[in-house]
Amino acid sequence: MDSTSILIFIILAFSMGAILIMKKDSIPAPLRRVMAIITILLVAFAFFLIVYSSFHLGSA
Repeated sequence: MDSTSILIFIILAFSMGAILIMKKDSIPAPLRRVMAIITILLVAFAFFLIVYSSFHLGSA
């Protein structure tokens, strides 16, 4: 796996979560729910990538 693309994805996933938290008052309710679910999935996958890359740190 390319480490730069993983790092960019992790930064973007956490940034999207932070932006969603900061701007939650200005986003309409139906859109907020969908965006929150997508963001939770992306952040969970980013955590998985962090754990996965830390386990495979010395093998490459």
